[in-house]
Amino acid sequence: MDNRAEVREFLTTRRARVQPAAVGLPVGTNRRVPGLRRSEVAALAGVSVEYYTKLERGAISGASPEVLDALARALLLDDAERAHLFDLAHAAGPVARPPKRRGPASWTPHPGLRWVLDAVTGGPAFVRNGRMDIVAANPLARAFYRHVYDMPGTPPNIARFTFLDERAREFYPDWESFAGITVAILRTEAGRDPHNKDLHDLIGELSTRSVEFRRLWGAHDVRHHGSGFKTFRHHIVGEMTLAYEGMAMEAEPGLTITIYTAEPGSPSAERMQLLASWAATDHPRHTTDSEELPQR
Repeated sequence: MDNRAEVREFLTTRRARVQPAAVGLPVGTNRRVPGLRRSEVAALAGVSVEYYTKLERGAISGASPEVLDALARALLLDDAERAHLFDLAHAAGPVARPPKRRGPASWTPHPGLRWVLDAVTGGPAFVRNGRMDIVAANPLARAFYRHVYDMPGTPPNIARFTFLDERAREFYPDWESFAGITVAILRTEAGRDPHNKDLHDLIGELSTRSVEFRRLWGAHDVRHHGSGFKTFRHHIVGEMTLAYEGMAMEAEPGLTITIYTAEPGSPSAERMQLLASWAATDHPRHTTDSEELPQR
C-alpha cells in the first residue's frame, strides 16, 4: 500500500508539536520551523539525518522496530501514537496484509452476546466497529442514541451523527472535544486497517460534507479510547455525566463493547432511570443487530 502521504503528514505534525525544551535542547533565537528540526529528531533517535529525512518523506517500509521505537521516543509519542506509527510501517511493508476486521454486513451477533447486552439494564451497552457503526445494542442504548438511529441510512453511525446532524451540538455539550475524539478514533482505525473500503468511503463523505471534519482530520491525532467520563444532554431527560468502559472483543477483531453508567445515587443516575422508563414505555424498538440490517 502506498501510504507515504499519511506517513509524511503524521511525522511532520508530530515533529512540529515537540518543543526543544521538552527534550532538553536549547530553544535558541534562530528557529524557522515549529517544533524540532529534522536534524534534532535524527540525533535524538540515533539515526542519520539522511535516513530520517527519507522516513519523513514517507519511505517507512523496512524500518526496524528498534528504529520505530527510537522515533517514538524522540517525538514523545504516547501509546496510541506509537501504535499508529507501527501500523503505518506495517501497512507500507511489501508483505503487509490487511488485518481481519468485521463490518456490519459480514457479522451477526451471536445469541449469547445479545443476552449479555440485554442483561445490562443500568446503562447503555452497545457494540461498535472501527468506523463507529453501532452493530448491536441494548434497549437503553437505542433510547440513548435515539437521534443516531433516526438519521437516514443503515447502520447507525456515531461519526456521521457527530458531524452531519445539527442535533449533535445539543447532545454533546462539549462538541469540540467529542468531535476530536471521534476523528482520532477513525484516524487510528485507518492506520490499523488501511484497506477498509467502507471506512475510506465514510472518511470521504465526512471530508466532503463537513469543514470541521476536514480541519480535525488534518491534525493526524490518534488515541486509544478505553475509559473515562463524558457529559451528554439527552433531549428527553437532560444532562447526564456518565462513566464509560470500552472493551475490545478478543474473538471479533475490530469490534468494541462500550458500557455507560452513572454514579449511584447521583442526579445522572436518576435521569438514567427516567430514560430507562421512557425506553420501556414510549420508545419504539429500533433495528440494531446486524442480522436485521440489509446486506450490502
